Amino acid sequence: MKIIRQKKDLVNLIKEINSLSFVPTMGGLHKGHELLIKKSLKKNKFTLVSIFVNPKQFNSKNDYKTYPKNFSKDIKILKRLKVKYLFQPNYKDIFSFKPKNKIYLHSFSRQLCGKYRPGHFRGVLNVVNRLLELIKPKHIFLGKKDFQQLILIKKHIEKKNIKTSIVACNTVRENNFLPYSTRNNNLNKKNKTLACKIFKILKNEKNTIKRKKLKKINLSIVRRKILNLGIKKIDYIEAINLKNLKKAKRFNENFNIFSAFYIDKVRLIDNF
Repeated sequence: MKIIRQKKDLVNLIKEINSLSFVPTMGGLHKGHELLIKKSLKKNKFTLVSIFVNPKQFNSKNDYKTYPKNFSKDIKILKRLKVKYLFQPNYKDIFSFKPKNKIYLHSFSRQLCGKYRPGHFRGVLNVVNRLLELIKPKHIFLGKKDFQQLILIKKHIEKKNIKTSIVACNTVRENNFLPYSTRNNNLNKKNKTLACKIFKILKNEKNTIKRKKLKKINLSIVRRKILNLGIKKIDYIEAINLKNLKKAKRFNENFNIFSAFYIDKVRLIDNF
């Protein structure tokens, strides 16, 4: 595996290879990342993975500092998966140039996480836009667990006519139903069990809405149920129509239930 640390070396690589597939990460690789990488490798053996913890998408310095990192473990995973290229840039490589495309932030950015993490999605799109400009990949592989992020990147790519297609990959879950996430490394066993219990409640709620053909979706009871489990802070529990990105009102809409809540200081998100 070739590790590229400088922008100039990346530029030279792009000149050599006609078509790259791209998997952006912030490290702390887990089975969710592995699925993205495997799918990318299946489509294109010339797959580039990036590891860059983007400070611009964090809402607090403490969250940025405590974000789980394990670079030596990440390298072992990438080598095992037979990844050909790793791009590990520094801050200057990413942010020292002016990108051609301005960021397009769709109005969906004001919902869900956008309400509670001001500037977060602008920070995400800032770095993704720059990485796309540097790498010029044919495909970019993103996970559905971060559905809002996926949609906003898609809207930006479409608006700016960027010649990269998105491949959306399903959420990978641990045996106890918990979705794989780098932040899970900050949870103890008891908190993981609690998180799993909450996500199951939310999935069951969606099944109930569909089964009973409810003509009015009301998530206030399920919210109370979660607070009664000892959760002190819920950012949101909302049913969102996956087509028009508005609040879902009836059982027959194509919707998912989205949630964000804290267990101790760890913020967890998921959707079903």
